[in-house]
Amino acid sequence: MVELRLPKNSRVTEGITWEKPSGSENVQEVRIYRYNPEDSENPRLDTFFVDLDKCGPMILDALIKIKNEIDPTLTFRRSCREGICGSCSMFINGEPHGPDKLITTCQLHMRRFKDGDTIYIEPFRARAFPIIKDLVVDRTAFDRIQQSGGFISINTSGNTLDANTIPIEKENADKAFDAATCIGCGACVATCKNSSAMLFASAKISQFSLLPQGQPEAKERVLNMVNQMDLEGFGNCTNTGACEVECPKGISLENIARMNRDYLFASLSNNK
Repeated sequence: MVELRLPKNSRVTEGITWEKPSGSENVQEVRIYRYNPEDSENPRLDTFFVDLDKCGPMILDALIKIKNEIDPTLTFRRSCREGICGSCSMFINGEPHGPDKLITTCQLHMRRFKDGDTIYIEPFRARAFPIIKDLVVDRTAFDRIQQSGGFISINTSGNTLDANTIPIEKENADKAFDAATCIGCGACVATCKNSSAMLFASAKISQFSLLPQGQPEAKERVLNMVNQMDLEGFGNCTNTGACEVECPKGISLENIARMNRDYLFASLSNNK
């Protein structure tokens, strides 16, 4: 007889409900996912009440206020507050980075929610993104994919040509620049039903393959990065397009198509 058990962190329990601030009329209810893999407890949802009249305008301000004034054990990650570092990655009401498009969590305004709404904040979930604590996940799998081939090798002997002296078609330059805007936040993985990282990997591959400087190592790069992506435990792409919809930088699915073509040609070349 086979006994099937769900993993410990698949069952979320009701957590602590903190008191409402006294004398406040403009109060926002925020429910936050709490989990520490190092203890034996199941994850829980804690309920907080934030006085919006004494809080900044962004969802990140509410989290900072909760940590500073209510529960200092709350753990989340933030850095730039400009939508360029990807560190504030989390689900807001079931959507990566929240209900707005082309923004990150740190750019999400509290005015985006209606009076009386309950805001649910949870971490990204994927096998390749294990939870470190609360809202913080380990996204170093992306770093290892980048390290496997997301670079160019050049001779820096003093005779290196300036990149601006190399003529590049504007269309290719624009596409490479668009691909390079990927911040590695992981929203594509979090929203994909397969937890696929192909939008991320294809963006990092395309930003080099479209430019002359990236051509000499193009075959080796695409093979190494795709193979590393598979080793990290990410799923495969089934072209549902959810990644492009939720990407805060609007990375196009065309990059995945380009990566698949490059991978096919590189594989055939290696087999000759």
